[in-house]
Amino acid sequence: MRFRALFTTAALGAALAVPAGTASAAPAGCGATDAEIYAAPPATVTGDPGDLLACRPAKLTNIPGDVPMKAWKVRYVSTDAKGARNVVTGTVAVPDAASTKGGARPTVAFNPGTLGSGPQCAFSKQLAGEYVDMYEGANLTLFLKAGFAVAATDGAGYLNGQVHTYMVGANAGHALLDIVRTSRRIPGGTLAPGGKVGISGYSEGGAAALWGAQLAASYAPELDVAGVAAGGVPGDLKLTAEQLNGGFFAGFLADALVGLHAAHPEMPFDDLMNDKGVQAIKDVRSNCLYGTLAVFLGAKVEDFSKDGLSLERIYALKGPGGVTWGDIVDRQRLGVGIGPPSYAAMYKIGFPVFQYRGWFEEIIPHETEDATRQAYCKAGINTTWKNTYPTEHLSTDWGAAGDVTNFLADRFEGKPVQGDC
Repeated sequence: MRFRALFTTAALGAALAVPAGTASAAPAGCGATDAEIYAAPPATVTGDPGDLLACRPAKLTNIPGDVPMKAWKVRYVSTDAKGARNVVTGTVAVPDAASTKGGARPTVAFNPGTLGSGPQCAFSKQLAGEYVDMYEGANLTLFLKAGFAVAATDGAGYLNGQVHTYMVGANAGHALLDIVRTSRRIPGGTLAPGGKVGISGYSEGGAAALWGAQLAASYAPELDVAGVAAGGVPGDLKLTAEQLNGGFFAGFLADALVGLHAAHPEMPFDDLMNDKGVQAIKDVRSNCLYGTLAVFLGAKVEDFSKDGLSLERIYALKGPGGVTWGDIVDRQRLGVGIGPPSYAAMYKIGFPVFQYRGWFEEIIPHETEDATRQAYCKAGINTTWKNTYPTEHLSTDWGAAGDVTNFLADRFEGKPVQGDC
């Protein structure tokens, strides 16, 4: 998206299966306060992935269309990239209208696009009108009007005292799958365990959606995932970082660097910063999307460290055991180790995938979006691709929303789809 268009929009919008742990008791009701939902996590998190820790009814004023629904903010157990339990927040919304397609009501597991890392930026807070810096409420309207429940994760790192682990694939995929589990444990809720699941997201959310797809078979095999829709996907973070550095959208790179460090505090980072770098970390931790883009407009990563470190020099830095930052960034690359269920692949994907981007995409390099689709095709995954939307990055999210809803609706109804690889 063009930088001016982005700010105009702002103004107008004013891993592997985890062994079971000690289960945490689900709340007797949904009477938690907001403070309890977003409270800092305990030193040790117990329970199984998807366990509901707290919930409260919510009125989602930033979902337009006056769709009759019941909605809740939720706090739940998930798993981080190192296999440890963590706590994540999100939103569950169920339309009042009966599902008309027969069988249990399907659920869309949704990860929003980039919202920023400040605590006020959490999608669950923004949907409830507590802060307005997001742009996907109307996308959720389409799902709800189609009769789908929505389980929308905030992603890891929006509790008090935390920072969002932006672009950490396993964190995102686990949180997305676990909120579906959580949605079925809400006291008085109506979602059945056997309901089909669709996964959806765009940009950061698109990467999370594909991570959810890749992890589903091993991490949440009980979920009946029918299909995945992922757009604007930054499949290769190194290629994406190279394009972002020094440009209009360098704020996304700042979010990624701070988010990766939040997930890997053992790696060299804070001690490398000069005074400007120390301030930059504070700026990332306090701003949402548009504030971050404004603060980091044209910024170069070389300006924030004492030694003027380039991206390549940062990638070469080693942490415990000789692991480099480059190794950690490469772990986030999508389309590696994938295959159909019949393959001896690390990540088995047995359902159709829809990937898409805008023709005028200007933030994520076309090369990495196209390469991610090609990797899925080469691996034998049933993949449908569309890159003909006459839109740039942000507007593709809206322009493709109808196709995403229809794709998932067809998968929920069991209609066959022939990929176009």
